[in-house]
Amino acid sequence: MILQQITWDISPLIFKLGGLQVRWYGLFFALSFFLGYLVLEKQVFKREGLKIDILDKLATYVVIGTVVGARLGHVFFYEPMSYLKDPISILKIWEGGLASHGAAVGILLALILFVRKSGKTYLWTLDRVVIVVALGGFFIRMGNLMNSEIYGHFTSLPWGFIFVRDGQADPRHPTQIYEALSYLILFFALLKYYRSNYKTMAEGTIFGVFLIVLFGVRFLIEFLKEPQVAFEQHMTLNMGQWLSIPFVIVGFALLYYTRRKKSAE
Repeated sequence: MILQQITWDISPLIFKLGGLQVRWYGLFFALSFFLGYLVLEKQVFKREGLKIDILDKLATYVVIGTVVGARLGHVFFYEPMSYLKDPISILKIWEGGLASHGAAVGILLALILFVRKSGKTYLWTLDRVVIVVALGGFFIRMGNLMNSEIYGHFTSLPWGFIFVRDGQADPRHPTQIYEALSYLILFFALLKYYRSNYKTMAEGTIFGVFLIVLFGVRFLIEFLKEPQVAFEQHMTLNMGQWLSIPFVIVGFALLYYTRRKKSAE
């Protein structure tokens, strides 16, 4: 069998104009928020007859929670000493270095503040927000692909990627694509479920499924990944897996809670 591995030598820069650098990662990051806003507007808020000013406030809280949480999550969970030496680099999010677990925590905390002013419940809000968070996960992982980062171990499979820009000469699992496609499928599945059941579903159902599937997939794909930082080299489970476990447990607990509550009504 003749293998047809892919030589990946794409520049992370779209273009450079003087001191301005526009990167694929930054474009995909911005696109995730733009399209997420449109999905919530067209598929959720108009469907439920909600005012657009509530969506604007929601978007603001989600953007801040995502950016701050994801960046600080990466800083504290993966490279605290590196950023301690160069604190200014914490602000350079366009260069990559965002942790999905940190983003999850950031969004959860930001939405606590949102629900105090919106009149909506916490679980009602989460059920709708996580639909587009799954879409955002797709774009972030595609940004990682363009940065030639967060890839997997050696593979002899025909779709292995040779990440030339990161100094690799052997094909690796394109785990960015594995995750991206998983998150995109999750997005469409959650959106379809919401559209069919939003009038009758128990609050917390979509959020619970989201936690189980997204972080469950993340846990499994991590087995194929190269360690992101040196201290993971000798860990049975890496940092991403340890951080995923609590979210999966919360997801199952939430589905159990919603089912019990629904049965009691």
